[in-house]
Amino acid sequence: MPDIYSASKRSNIMSKIAGKDTKPEIAVRKCLFKLGFRYRTNVKDLSGKPDIVLKKYNTIILVNGCFWHGHICKAAKLPQTKTEFWSEKINANRLRDEKNKKLLEASGWKIITIWVCEIKQKEAFKARMLIVVNELRRNGKSR
Repeated sequence: MPDIYSASKRSNIMSKIAGKDTKPEIAVRKCLFKLGFRYRTNVKDLSGKPDIVLKKYNTIILVNGCFWHGHICKAAKLPQTKTEFWSEKINANRLRDEKNKKLLEASGWKIITIWVCEIKQKEAFKARMLIVVNELRRNGKSR
């Protein structure tokens, strides 16, 4: 099935996809801030410029888009056009994510990944954030 947009229109659409300060990231940050956690965002001197860095808790939170990071859920379905390109692109993203995660863990960081599909479901998001907060508090006590 051919793309319904021209190549230039599709390129324009794709260029507008944000890489930072996305709605899901902001939702997680607001929740953390409301609960009294302070953090830095997109720290350049850490591998992969992580979304949220809680230095006090030695923890990094990655807020990953299901499609872009190859999550196994309905939202991560590959497009019907240029499937080979998208498959390679998503696979490269996953490999990069894994490399960055290993580098961060080797430096002593704990990594928590929150998927956008979790954020979109209110009850699942509340439950996930409760788990995250409990983990942060546990990490903070071990220091």
